Amino acid sequence: MTRHLYIPAVLSLAMLAACTQKQNPEDLKEKTAQATAEAKQDAKAVAAGIREGWNRNTSLDLNTASKQQLAGLPGMTNEEADRVIAGRPYETPGDLVTRNIVSKSQYDQISSHVTVKK
Repeated sequence: MTRHLYIPAVLSLAMLAACTQKQNPEDLKEKTAQATAEAKQDAKAVAAGIREGWNRNTSLDLNTASKQQLAGLPGMTNEEADRVIAGRPYETPGDLVTRNIVSKSQYDQISSHVTVKK
């Protein structure tokens, strides 16, 4: 009967000893650096999400938007963004259709996201 009590007691002591060991300072530095890098990456992702949210509520000016911004519009390819840039300046956003730069269906996808500032 004492033998059955002895095994759990030894296991409990071994687990307690494993939990109370001091961490190696180098291991602690490595873990801290890794946690810091993860937090920095998460902060960048949050900032990018906030920027994207702000940009959703603002319209792109067809006369000044970059190729990257134009290509970020729904359904817009890099080639179409190049055509938009080459066709500048625009008087109205509808010029994209009347000048055959994008199709009417493509324009319908982006019309709420673009403007022309004079």
